[in-house]
This record gives sequence, structure tokens and C-alpha cells, in this order.
Amino acid sequence: MRRQIWAAIVVASLGWGTGGVATRVALDEGVEPYTLAAYRTAIAAAAVVAYLLLRGRALPRDRLVWRVGSVMGFFNLAAPFVLFTLGYQYASAGFIGLLAALIPLATALLAHLLLPDERLTAGRVAGLAVALGGVAVLLASGDSGLAEGGRPLLAFGLGVGAVLAIAYAGIYAKRYAGRYEPLEVSTVQFTVGTLLLVVAMTITEGAPVNQTAYAWSMLGYMALASTFVPFAVFYWLLRRVSATFASVIGYVVPLVAVLAGWLLLDERLEPGILIGGALILVGVLITDRVEGRAAHRPPVVAASPAATRPAAPTTRDGGSSPEA
Repeated sequence: MRRQIWAAIVVASLGWGTGGVATRVALDEGVEPYTLAAYRTAIAAAAVVAYLLLRGRALPRDRLVWRVGSVMGFFNLAAPFVLFTLGYQYASAGFIGLLAALIPLATALLAHLLLPDERLTAGRVAGLAVALGGVAVLLASGDSGLAEGGRPLLAFGLGVGAVLAIAYAGIYAKRYAGRYEPLEVSTVQFTVGTLLLVVAMTITEGAPVNQTAYAWSMLGYMALASTFVPFAVFYWLLRRVSATFASVIGYVVPLVAVLAGWLLLDERLEPGILIGGALILVGVLITDRVEGRAAHRPPVVAASPAATRPAAPTTRDGGSSPEA
């Protein structure tokens, strides 16, 4: 089971980590930012609906699915994109991108406050601290990540807002884990997110223009490999591990993004980046060891039935849960 969990983390990290390279290429092809996000989520939503229909499944009707999916559509898609996009106006892309590494820390803190069975422990704090130290090394190596003439404090504030939105979304989804089908929630999430982003696109950029074939290929990659698959895998993880551990993907994604930029965009790989990446991996491994020990302890009895619901089995529930 641990191998499946780590395989899921690798798949999600590769998808989200390489999404930045595809985004940069699409922007260079002339795709506007809000148009990019709207198309990306729209294609992902279409892929989820098509998958459901091909498997003979009806579209989601359950109120809980729509409630969780709508919350995720706003907090895990629309809001973070808008806040990160605004942040790009005041700081470099590298600075904004590396803020994703704050997601595990924010998730751990919110989980400590909102989930009775996910209290902060010394081991978790140590793992998160080591990984965050690796991110600090990444920021200190070469480019600081701040754009000349920018407003880094304002960009940081916008980025933290996006990070908190994503962390809250993970906690909210974990609270109801086991009571919804991940693929159905993904359908609602992408649908609601698409509607919100289309409205934002129309207000800020107007009607979209025709795109090149290369741009469409990048949009397709982002929709499927960097959106649909990672989100489906993330929901699968939430049913088997804690929200805090699932969020360590946020530590690996910056490392994948740096390596992808080096391999695909000819960006320089400095020694500090190697050291920072090693610290990130060490922090993830420490967190994994703490999670592994916690999995063998008796469950904590909580007042909320949703918080104490047992984890879903490793096999599919009625053949409906996506496998990593």
C-alpha cells in the first residue's frame, strides 16, 4: 500500500510540476492568462464527464458531492488562480511558483485547528521544517525570485491567500473523505471552476481569440496531465492518508518544476538548487516516517462522525474510485 501511495505522489507531482513549463509555452504562444485557465479547466471537466459516461455512470446528483465539489471549485481552482495571477504582476514567476511549498505548512496548521485527529507532532513539525528549509535554499540560490521594481510583500500576501485557500480546500475534502466518490467531486469541481473562470475571463480579457495548434497541445496537456490526473490522484490520497501528508506534494512540485525547467527550457541548475531539492526530499521522507508510525496507532475518538469515518478500502468502492 505504501508503494501505491508513493506512486500516487510521484504522478501528482510530475503532473503539477511540469504544468508550469506547459503554461510558459502556452503564454509564449499568445494565450492570455485567464483564457488559459478557463480552457484548461473546461477540457478537464469534459474529460471527467466523458469518463463517467463511458463507464455508464450518471452525472453527480448527491448534495454532498455538489457541496464539496463547489467548495473545491472555488478554493482549489478559481481563487488560487486569480490570486497567483495577480501576484505575477508584482514578483517573478519563480517567486510565485515556489510559494506552493508553503501549502503543506498551511495545511498542517489548519488541520491542527480544524481536524481533531490530525494534531501537530514533533516529528511532523521537524519534517515540515526541513522541507521548508530546502525551499529557502532554493530561493537563496541564484535568482531571488523577486522581479525588479516589483512589490514582493504584496505578491507574497496574494500568494499566501492562494496557499491558504488550497490548504482549506484539502482540509474540507478530507473532512468528508469516504462519503463521496472522488471522480464525481472532480466533475463538480472542474465544472464550477470553469464557470467561475469563464466569468473572470470574460470580464478581464473579453472573448478568446483563436489559438495555434501548438498552444492547443499545451492546453490539452495541462488539462489532462497537469489538472485532471493530479486532482483525481489527490482525492485518492485523501481517502488513505492524512491531509497533512497528502499536502507534501506541494514540497515536491517546486523541485519537479525546477528540474523540468532545466531539462526542457535550458534553465541553469545551480548547486544551491541541488542542495535545496535534497532537503525537500529529506523533509518528505521524515513526514512519511511519522505518518507510517501514526497509521499503526489506535484511532482518536472524535465528536464528529465525519472526522472518525474509517478510511476507504484500497480497492474501488463499487468500481467508481479512480486508481493511481
